[in-house]
Amino acid sequence: MNGRIWILANQGEVGGGEVMLHHLATALREIGRDVGVVAPAHPAETADRLAADGFDVVRLGGPGRLGYLRALRAWDRGRGGDDVAWCNGLLPATALAGRPRRIVHLHQVPEKPLLRVFSALARPGALAVLVPSRFAADRIRGARVLHNWVPAPTTPQTRRARGADEPATVGFLGRLSEDKGILTLLEAAALLRRTDPGAFVFRIAGESRFVAEDEAERLTTALTAAGEDVQVLGWQDTGEFLTTVGVLAVPSHAAESFGLVAAEAMAAGVPVVASDAGAVPEVVGSDHPFVVPQRDAAALADCLRAVRAVDLGAVAHSQRNRWESLFSPEAGRAAVAELLDDLSL
Repeated sequence: MNGRIWILANQGEVGGGEVMLHHLATALREIGRDVGVVAPAHPAETADRLAADGFDVVRLGGPGRLGYLRALRAWDRGRGGDDVAWCNGLLPATALAGRPRRIVHLHQVPEKPLLRVFSALARPGALAVLVPSRFAADRIRGARVLHNWVPAPTTPQTRRARGADEPATVGFLGRLSEDKGILTLLEAAALLRRTDPGAFVFRIAGESRFVAEDEAERLTTALTAAGEDVQVLGWQDTGEFLTTVGVLAVPSHAAESFGLVAAEAMAAGVPVVASDAGAVPEVVGSDHPFVVPQRDAAALADCLRAVRAVDLGAVAHSQRNRWESLFSPEAGRAAVAELLDDLSL
């Protein structure tokens, strides 16, 4: 008989990896597996979110990340031999390095030297090493792709056709940080303001979470100085926000291991203009017509100008079909079931 699958959180705050933890736990429950979650007691955002959804959550103390790592090791010493530890991030994978029945799930490619050392120590002997994209798998030896997935929006996605003389509404959704390309987008907006006055409105949704204070201050200054055609909205509900934009810009500079916000837009039928950073082009697909070089504001402006001139219905339909086949909850659940079958779990 298979034992319980414990999913071990990487941190107490909810970021992209913790969103995927919730999706994984849900998929495991839906295919009939006994699943529990281990998460930091402080901060408790991840633990509270999973507990509210009815999952058995073990909260471990610290203090800090090193304290959580030590608590994970102590907790695991009391587990039964049939339990599987699904290490959802590098910290729990490092904490349980050498454990026989464990899955290592990395949501980021370790770039810093110390993180690469931890990754090299954490992976050997794992039942599987999982990453969210082929881009990431090509950079982590022996990794298997398990795509991230996102649910369909619960907000009705009804949109009125834009009139010929109306401005095109370009959205940005996510963490306000330099590596997400927000400054490149603002530069593109300034270029379009000069060449195509009144043709575009930019709606910026998100917060400077997990961003250094000096970087957040620089971005605040840049956003405050942007023109009236740039609307800074703060945190927004994803589904509701996507109903208010005609196209979503994903101008990342970072070597993204996936591109969650692009998949969310695809699920909502919102066409994506993406940079060529990391796995983002992989998410939107090799035949997607709106991919531009990262850090190239002029190319981004040209692409947005082209987007405004075409009927986006066919693009939105194609992107929605790609989400359904690769990045929907149904696709994720099938991929998890296939993984467990392959691992005889």
